[in-house]
Amino acid sequence: MATTDTTLSSLPSNILTTAQYNAQKAATPQKTTMGQSEFLTLFTTQLKNQDPTDPVKNEAFVAQLAQFSQLEATTAMKTSMESLVSSMSNDRLLGAASLMGKQVSVPDGPVEVTSTTVTQGTINLPAGADGIQLQVFDDKGVLVRTQIMGAQPAGDVTLSWDGMNDGGTAVANGTYRYVATVNSQGNSSKPTVNTYATVTGVKSAGTADGAMLLEVAGGKTVNLSDVKRIVN
Repeated sequence: MATTDTTLSSLPSNILTTAQYNAQKAATPQKTTMGQSEFLTLFTTQLKNQDPTDPVKNEAFVAQLAQFSQLEATTAMKTSMESLVSSMSNDRLLGAASLMGKQVSVPDGPVEVTSTTVTQGTINLPAGADGIQLQVFDDKGVLVRTQIMGAQPAGDVTLSWDGMNDGGTAVANGTYRYVATVNSQGNSSKPTVNTYATVTGVKSAGTADGAMLLEVAGGKTVNLSDVKRIVN
């Protein structure tokens, strides 16, 4: 071991050991792409070292230049598009932020019950209905109320609940959910119930299309594109 240490320490300062070389290489940033300067260096080197008896035709050099120019243009366009998408995403976020504190129509949204109010719901009936059954479930999925509504015309129908359970007792304040079953012309369906909820937060979905998500009272998150109506 003493001999090895002496040998290494006696090496000239411009000669590196394997460990020193590997450490220096790891600390040096490695460039993995070719820029304009590197391409021109390679191009001129190719010109200098071509075979004089069999030179590369001018058309081949022109084709190489054209390909590199096209690649640079494509790369620049990609960078510009990424910048544009990022800017549009920021604009969408700022625009969605204006909905904070407003009430929006939320598909299958929460039904908030307080000491003074109960959230109403709406369903759309393109062909009307012969009858509607409205069920109300609590946040644990327990059925607390069933209501029957008569025939309804085509269009939007409002679903109202008085906040009472099937025993005629007021339910506790909290979050509930509506489920509507529609009978029309002998067919049964369960249309989406929309409820109004207050927007409490806005965030990006983090997807390529730049979708925005709204956080509403009651803990639900809804895609902005699913909101059909906004009220103060």
